[in-house]
Amino acid sequence: MLLENKVAVIYGAGGSIGGAVARAFTREGARLFLAGRTEEKLDKVADEIRSSGGVAETALIDALDEQTVDKYVDAVVEQAGHIDISFNLISYGDVQKPLLEITVEDFLQPIMNAMRTQFLTGRAAARHMARRGSGVILAFGGDGPQTLPGLGGFKVALDALEGLRRQWAVELGASGIRVVALKTGGIVDSLSDTEPGREEIIAGIEEATLLKRAATLADVGNVAAFVASDYARTLTATDVNISCGALMD
Repeated sequence: MLLENKVAVIYGAGGSIGGAVARAFTREGARLFLAGRTEEKLDKVADEIRSSGGVAETALIDALDEQTVDKYVDAVVEQAGHIDISFNLISYGDVQKPLLEITVEDFLQPIMNAMRTQFLTGRAAARHMARRGSGVILAFGGDGPQTLPGLGGFKVALDALEGLRRQWAVELGASGIRVVALKTGGIVDSLSDTEPGREEIIAGIEEATLLKRAATLADVGNVAAFVASDYARTLTATDVNISCGALMD
């Protein structure tokens, strides 16, 4: 198993992407600590993992709160002995409108949220990882030269996330800590069945790819498990493109 004896913290674990990553991690042997803001969603993921023989514990955590994040990670390490993987998958609360129509508050919200939560969770994990000389900090939603109109501050937040990833990687590399982001051009099965224009959105995502198919939730989980494993020990200061060619590097 790729992640046997690894301890992983997943923020936003109750969401569709967080749940997919959690299932992949537990399949590969990781011990999971699932954090989020909705107890019902976290419990659903945790119950599924436990029923398959995995180990998962849940906690209601506001990943934008400094003291809460620090205390939570300290408690995880006290209980498990160490932390090997930290993956932040929380949503940023973006409002997607053309820049000429959006308020400054709505524009800045995803940028501020992304930077705050990724900095806090990365720092909390890195403090413990550095003592062991190893660890992996993962983020979701890398950047690229492509963008679309009407995204408000969302794409700018992803660009900022790349800058933070590079800075963390440079400063943490000497401590054996890897920092990697995963990026997709859209995950079709993460869309709700009641999403307005769902079929048109899926068709647009798939048409934009070179392979004429899009990444699935299972794909995200599988790639994340590999990147978090020692088989990917040479990967840091980079993103991993699983967009099926929709995003050109």
